[in-house]
Amino acid sequence: RLALTQENEPTLVKSDKSQRLLVDGCPFSIEIIRLETEQAWTLEVVDQEGTSHVWAERFLSDSDARNEAIQALETAGAKTFMQGVNTTPLRQP
Repeated sequence: RLALTQENEPTLVKSDKSQRLLVDGCPFSIEIIRLETEQAWTLEVVDQEGTSHVWAERFLSDSDARNEAIQALETAGAKTFMQGVNTTPLRQP
C-alpha cells in the first residue's frame, strides 16, 4: 500500500488491489483508496475516456471493492458500463 500526502491534507492510502484491466478490449483503471484515519475503502473506476465512476457505497475491505468493480464491469460489459447505464445500489443495513 502506498500512502500519498500533501501539506495540510489528509493522507490517502492507495490499495495494492488497485489495478488496470481490459474488458471487451477497453482499458479500465480500478482505484481503491481510503483516508489513513478511516477503515472503509472508496471505489473508483476510470474508463478509457477518462470518465470517473465512483461508488457511493464504502467497502469494508479493499478486496471487496476490487471484486465489486470486476463484477460490475463483467456483468455490464465495457460499452454499457461507460454509457453510465449501470447502477450500483447502496446496500441496506
